[in-house]
Amino acid sequence: MNTSVTDHNIWPGLTYDDPLAARAWLARLGFEPGIVVEGDGDRRIRHSEMRWPDGGRVMVHSAAPDFPSVPGSGNTYVVVSDPDAVYAAAVALGARLVRELKDEDYGSRGFSVVDPEGNVWSFGTYAG
Repeated sequence: MNTSVTDHNIWPGLTYDDPLAARAWLARLGFEPGIVVEGDGDRRIRHSEMRWPDGGRVMVHSAAPDFPSVPGSGNTYVVVSDPDAVYAAAVALGARLVRELKDEDYGSRGFSVVDPEGNVWSFGTYAG
């Protein structure tokens, strides 16, 4: 089994009522925009991706009757090389903190925020 830190084969998908606003919020935290596939009817965004500079991606899409996922119910951990810089961006953005930036007993340094639709985002070094 290959367990290299550079492997990024799991991409969480999060449902939003306003995925375009979510993408803008994520970009202000440091995510880079990726593909956007527009939807039809009530589903404004069928599929989109945001890339983290250190590696990994997250998929952001609209809620839809044919895809049973509830907006605001996600919880995602993003491994970052500089959690202090991401924390500063989150504070500047006015993100609601649910866990302050701190060093953990197991060696990680990180924090957690809630996005405007209720998804929890944790950022840290995840040294464990």
